[in-house]
Amino acid sequence: MAQPSATNRLPRWLAATAALLLAVVLASCSAAAAGLNSYQSPDGRYAFLYPTGWTRVQVTGGPQVVFHDLINSDETLSLVISQVDADDDLSQLGSAVAVGEKLRRSAIAPEGSGRDATLVEAREREENGHTFYDLEYSVHLADRDRHELATVVVDRGRLYTLAASTNEVRWPKVKGLFDQVIRSFNLLI
Repeated sequence: MAQPSATNRLPRWLAATAALLLAVVLASCSAAAAGLNSYQSPDGRYAFLYPTGWTRVQVTGGPQVVFHDLINSDETLSLVISQVDADDDLSQLGSAVAVGEKLRRSAIAPEGSGRDATLVEAREREENGHTFYDLEYSVHLADRDRHELATVVVDRGRLYTLAASTNEVRWPKVKGLFDQVIRSFNLLI
């Protein structure tokens, strides 16, 4: 029986190394989205990730989509879709800070709500040809403090606002997860 030559062994070694490298890359990619499920709108316009173990709840007269954690029921993810002028883009509504402040005053802590909110950070990012504003809030209620991340984007006369919220005690544990969820919001058409 003939022994394989060095040139015949190299392709097997190279193939084994490539297979190992591919396995490592695939494992790291799936770990990045571990603990997340995907949601896509019935009309195919948008999609986002939400944490595993969260359930969708139906609300009347509120956000289009709401998820909440089954264990920590005060952790929520909601999507509100508002109409804007069809010709508007996000920059026409203002800078990230200006839009963040408008959202704070109108939705997160409107006058008379008993809530006080501070815009902690406002960032702008470009993704797939769309401008997003990523916003972070600290919210004070009479009985507890909360933290909220949101992202806003305008497309075809619609302002999409995806927000994830939790109590301040859990915030350090879920900050990275919430950031991943918020940044996963994607317009598909």
